[in-house]
Amino acid sequence: MAKIIVTAGPVPGHVVPLAAVAADLTERGHEVLFYTGAQFEGQARRTGARFAPYPAEVEPTSAEFQAAFLEREKLAPFDRMTFDLTRFGADPAPVHDKRLQELLAEFPATVVISDLTSFGTMPLALRAPRGERPLLVYIGMAPPPFDSVDTAPFGPGLLPPTTDEERARYNGMRVQMGAMFADAQEHIEAVFSSMGVTLPGFFFNAMATVPDHLLQLTVPAFEYPRSDAPQGFRFIGSLPAAPDRDFERPDWWADLSSDRPVVVVTQGTAENNDLSQLVVPTLRALADADVTVVAATGRADGPDAVRTEMADEIPANVHLAGFVPFEQLLPLADVLVTNAGYGGVQTALRHGVPLVVAGETEDKPEVAARVEWSGTGVNLHTARPEVAAVRIAVDEVLNDPQYRKCAGEIQRQYAEYRPFDAIAEIVERAAAVG
Repeated sequence: MAKIIVTAGPVPGHVVPLAAVAADLTERGHEVLFYTGAQFEGQARRTGARFAPYPAEVEPTSAEFQAAFLEREKLAPFDRMTFDLTRFGADPAPVHDKRLQELLAEFPATVVISDLTSFGTMPLALRAPRGERPLLVYIGMAPPPFDSVDTAPFGPGLLPPTTDEERARYNGMRVQMGAMFADAQEHIEAVFSSMGVTLPGFFFNAMATVPDHLLQLTVPAFEYPRSDAPQGFRFIGSLPAAPDRDFERPDWWADLSSDRPVVVVTQGTAENNDLSQLVVPTLRALADADVTVVAATGRADGPDAVRTEMADEIPANVHLAGFVPFEQLLPLADVLVTNAGYGGVQTALRHGVPLVVAGETEDKPEVAARVEWSGTGVNLHTARPEVAAVRIAVDEVLNDPQYRKCAGEIQRQYAEYRPFDAIAEIVERAAAVG
């Protein structure tokens, strides 16, 4: 039996996949401690793991955090990205580092499993060589951010270079982006120095080179080839979410099995404060289409927010929902219209569902670019598409079988992977050695 600490950033997109990992490891007989925000205690304990909450000062419910989030909402996309990396990523890292050391003293884990953006776990690997510390395993639940000669710089959502001219242009962009991220790099380096460790190079690269393993939650067909990927980088497929046995299917669920195509639209569970960005334009775009539309708003008051935004003029072919388990919904869908959240896109492709993507913040331009590159959907290149653009894109995906074919090919590749077995193998090998 191994002892494992699993830690996840306190947002559903991070907690859900790592809760699935924790549940699988406890079912295999391992002892797991789940460290995350207090609001996810129930979800963490349902995995069979012990639970350790974040210290109060880094809880997302704290007044300081809430004030920072309101400040973030006013920023442009690039400034929002650097804000997230510094304020939400680096600044809490010393608190998490200290708490993890305390937890390891009480619970001597041989492996720490974390999400990709967890700066607070990096010092574990930077303080001591492998073999003298817990193995650090990152789960890649966002596109790989590390630099490569075979890709464009991470962030703008550019496709890989195909000519020498593009490679030269991308190299020039790397210099420019280094300057753009200089303040964030300096800030993050200072935070790491305060923890008594040195950040090894550019922070995006450190996310891949510091952990012993970076296990990417996708398949090669959805990711740009890299001839210079770090040694610990590998694909493991996508993690299915635990079944939501508490979900009661609404009365309209039977409509999803009719002859009409089903279009699902969502802005995920994070960037859904303003549903006029994508949900409302999609409902208006498809109001007179011969399709059934499900708006999965990702928030309890989402249906009411949509009704208010549309002055209660909800098209007859639309069903509004708060939280809907995608594992149950997407097998019935023909298209997913999404703001390009990585987890939702992977779930759609695991079910062979093609996409229409529209996203500008965080890693969403990179996710959208991979949808375009893989041929699995249409990239609208904006977070606020025009109604007409959404209609054209949905019609294109529904009417061109190539999108469904490409999504189906990726679906078949997913079936070849056993992500839980891959993680368990690493855990059990580390336990046998240590």
